[in-house]
Amino acid sequence: MAEILNADSRIGDSAVGRTAILAGRGRLAVGLLAGVLAAAVLLGAGPAAAYRLESFKDRLFDYPGLLAGKPDDAFVIVDYDKRRDIHRRDKVWEREVFGEYVSMKPSSTQEDLTLQANGRTISYMRVGEPRGAKAVVIYVHGQGGNRFQGMNDVSFGGNFNRIKNLMVRNSGLYITLDVKDFKERGAADVKALIQHYTQRSPGARAYVACGSMGGFLCWRLAQDSGAARMMGGILLMGSTWDEGFFSSATFRAASLPIYFGHGSWDEVYDWKRQAKFFERLKARAPKYPARFTLFETGTHGTPIRMTDWRLILNWMFAVTGR
Repeated sequence: MAEILNADSRIGDSAVGRTAILAGRGRLAVGLLAGVLAAAVLLGAGPAAAYRLESFKDRLFDYPGLLAGKPDDAFVIVDYDKRRDIHRRDKVWEREVFGEYVSMKPSSTQEDLTLQANGRTISYMRVGEPRGAKAVVIYVHGQGGNRFQGMNDVSFGGNFNRIKNLMVRNSGLYITLDVKDFKERGAADVKALIQHYTQRSPGARAYVACGSMGGFLCWRLAQDSGAARMMGGILLMGSTWDEGFFSSATFRAASLPIYFGHGSWDEVYDWKRQAKFFERLKARAPKYPARFTLFETGTHGTPIRMTDWRLILNWMFAVTGR
């Protein structure tokens, strides 16, 4: 865990370091990423998935363009542009998206709830029908956040509203919670929610999306064999890495899909260190189901705004045969 905590250090003359992005009007020198791209093995579609998220506002939320790779590649660079993706998308910049990006359909099932577990009260919010769900997506906020962040319909370009709609319209559940710490207690609370809802919906798996410091909990859960058995994937958005994962049974089994989304201008967690971790993962286990999306000139919150939930979750469903 020590490497995770040292987020400001740099990687030096490594393969990823040598392929670092050079800016020309803030644009990436895509050709310099050959080292990372070579390490990213294109995964097959996997077993036929019985469950997929159907289209919802794809025209608005699809990636605006790729500077490197194809949508199904293990490593892609997305053409992110703040003027287009914030200034023209938001009615109030970074606070309220224009109405065309939002549908309030999920509000009819949205509830603010508590769960008694681990000797304490877990405060959380939920949209979707709790029984018979085909999949459960749980969003874990970072430091300073709360359960309301991931339920905000109009912030982050409407992307939380999109995941709410995708789940409600496809017989799924979407959950956010208050994280009280980013160690054992927080991980135990997320695990309790996973267990509670997968028991109510036998056959469903949980897909845990962790923003920023919330990634500490994603990695703890991934290395907890009991939690990992109930999970179908983790999504890391401007988040952390954990060298300890390489020693886990989950890594050896290559059983838990991992998505890394990162902005190239992230000043909290350096994208090059995250990409280096991804490179090592693919070098050690070339067939491990992992994908990395780099948002050119994106900052710390960009992956939360720009990640294509439908694309990533449908890939995870296909890999796991969900």
